[in-house]
Amino acid sequence: MKALSPVLVTAPADPLLTLDEAKAHLRVDTTDQDSLITGLIAATESYLDGYSGVLGRAIRPQSWSVSFDFLAGWRACLPLGRLIEVESITYYDLDDTQQTFSTSNYYAINDAEGPAVIVKNGVAWPATFVRPDAITIQWQCGFDVVPVAIKQAALLLIGQWFDNRSAVIDSNKAIEMPFVVRALLRPFSLIL
Repeated sequence: MKALSPVLVTAPADPLLTLDEAKAHLRVDTTDQDSLITGLIAATESYLDGYSGVLGRAIRPQSWSVSFDFLAGWRACLPLGRLIEVESITYYDLDDTQQTFSTSNYYAINDAEGPAVIVKNGVAWPATFVRPDAITIQWQCGFDVVPVAIKQAALLLIGQWFDNRSAVIDSNKAIEMPFVVRALLRPFSLIL
């Protein structure tokens, strides 16, 4: 069983932080820095969130899909942390025609091993045509309420980047993620 990289289907509806939240943290009360701060909010979210983010997880509710060349056994593990719901499972049958795997054949769980789709007792994954995207699972994942520690870490990163607008402070020292930010994010990281 080989999985392709997950693909974002539907991005989160709202930003991780509002402009007002970021401005309050930065103690900025004018509008002349709004474009910069909005960009820093987006950059911070991109840095933290999703499959390529440093947390390796979905922070806010969003939909993803992942394709497998085949599935065997009873469990299909999903990346990106907390599973909210499975939206669909499709597959290419032996005639290379796309079909939908019935929701009555599986259930979704979040357990110590991570989010997964489990086929019900007596059910097997469908036989598929040989192709890298033979079975595709689309699901929604993320926190319903973003943990305060993640929001605080995002605010600290925005503050760091706002105050240090260059990648280098002096010729010998590059800016790195502050320890306090790593400490706040560590409990939520799937890859840190």
